[in-house]
Amino acid sequence: MILQSLVQLYDDLVSRGELARLGWSPSKISYALCLDKDGKLIQVVPLLYEDNSGKKTVLRPTLKQLPSPVKRSSGIAPNFLWDNSAYILGFRKYDDKKDKKKIEKPENGLVPCPKQFKACGEFHHMLLDSVHSQTAEAILKFFDSWDYTDPDMFSLLSDDLDGILNGGNLLFRVEDRFAQDDEEIQRVWQVYFDKSEGVRMQCLVSGRTDYIEPVHPVIKGVQGAQSSGAALVSFNAQAFCSYGKTQNLNAPVGKYAAYAYTAALNYLLADYKNVQHIGDTTVVCWAEGADPKYAAFSCAALFGGAPPEGITEKDLRSAVKRLADGLPCKELDLDPKRRFYILGLAPNAARISIRFFLRDSFGVLMRNVNAHHERMEITGSKYPMYPLWAMLSETVNPNSTDKKPNSVMAGAAARAVFSGTPYPVSLLEAVTMRIRAERRITPGRAAIIKAYYLKNTNPQCPKEVLTVSLNESSNNIPYILGRLFSIYEAVQEKANPGINATIKDKYFNSASSTPATIFPILDNLCQKHLRKLETGVRIYFDRQICELKNRLGESYPVRLTLPEQGSFNLGYYHQYNARFTKKEDK
Repeated sequence: MILQSLVQLYDDLVSRGELARLGWSPSKISYALCLDKDGKLIQVVPLLYEDNSGKKTVLRPTLKQLPSPVKRSSGIAPNFLWDNSAYILGFRKYDDKKDKKKIEKPENGLVPCPKQFKACGEFHHMLLDSVHSQTAEAILKFFDSWDYTDPDMFSLLSDDLDGILNGGNLLFRVEDRFAQDDEEIQRVWQVYFDKSEGVRMQCLVSGRTDYIEPVHPVIKGVQGAQSSGAALVSFNAQAFCSYGKTQNLNAPVGKYAAYAYTAALNYLLADYKNVQHIGDTTVVCWAEGADPKYAAFSCAALFGGAPPEGITEKDLRSAVKRLADGLPCKELDLDPKRRFYILGLAPNAARISIRFFLRDSFGVLMRNVNAHHERMEITGSKYPMYPLWAMLSETVNPNSTDKKPNSVMAGAAARAVFSGTPYPVSLLEAVTMRIRAERRITPGRAAIIKAYYLKNTNPQCPKEVLTVSLNESSNNIPYILGRLFSIYEAVQEKANPGINATIKDKYFNSASSTPATIFPILDNLCQKHLRKLETGVRIYFDRQICELKNRLGESYPVRLTLPEQGSFNLGYYHQYNARFTKKEDK
């Protein structure tokens, strides 16, 4: 299903003109060799453009849609219609490191490459001898007449020789027309490229009989994977193979499908604006039809990225709610019925593993995301829609050098948000561990506890405590204990301004787990602190304490379970924030 969706994306991108068809790919070209109809070199035209790199302006090669490059690790293998100087001109720059022990350095610093030049000429003759177009005949005449040993041949190259020798790729242009634009040449190349050798089997992706690709193209841009690229489908060990089949014959994918899904995935990963990272997971998303508006909108709504140009955060929130209700967003031209895909990729040695893959209508996705945002609403939060990255960062030790959340937990939490399923227990455990370690409840951690128990319901953490702000009418015992602890802390701060270690630093963890042991101590300390306060302030706090104690009864619970500790934490957080709420807001 994943490969089929990516192949469909490739077809959509080709129809939109954003990707080249099979056999063609963008290649970096620095210079064009301009030929006349007799194949004589008349001019060299630079195709470089200026680009700002930091404080410097550098020249970069232009991307051109050209016949796909060959895989050249060793040996001689020419490209069609383009290549470096060794294949197109028959010489290269002398390399002081590689050539020093093999050959003497020529006076002009140019090393002849007769084998590469001959192979390139023969390859072009094989493909173009049957083509009777002016462009094809000019290219063949160039290979037949060009003499890389004749110094007079270099007169037109002198101005651009340094750039050509420093790895710049060259292509042909005949009388103001690039060779790759000639329709006859395109047809010949396509026929040649489509010819395949190997085993013909039924493709698992398309269902059609095709030549099976034994080694799939690599995927580049996945965080943590090999920088040179890693395979999504690969059988590189004997233990993975069965029934005597080798390499990818164990999972037969045709030549077209293998190229299509890798080209589409590399296209998504190359657009850094729409690539998101959750822990070690690289996330890409796309809509049916390859419409970029959906990916840009989802980047802001799902991951907290910058809203599309001209859209405020308020407009974004309104659009999410509208789509969640199944209504089209005409202002942004978004259809809730459009099919939408989310793919999470993680590094795994030489291969790439799938962390999650979700496919649903855009409206259903927005409904799940909107419900998550509503569950995450909490007083004191600075986010109108709590971003996924900010939520997961609440599980990370702020003093750790590695600021990434646990990979498995982060992937499971993201999948729960997108699909509307219960949150993973590991998310709650991670937040609880950070609260115990730091004895600090941030708006994000309180929001996670609230959202977790709203989705993963538990009677020991009832809905009455899972509110956005303080619920003064709740009689839940752990919630009241959390409120009482916050008031005790406020009394201590009033009595001893600037104190280094508060009761939260000493007793918070034990108070939230074994209140019967700790709260009698806190009661005694509070009475001592109250005596230090002015009469009006003392009466203000004393009334609050008496009201909460009347609800608790005569004894404290011996032990609080994990859900009850969640109620305690929310009670503490709500009461703490109520201290700083303006009277007019109340």
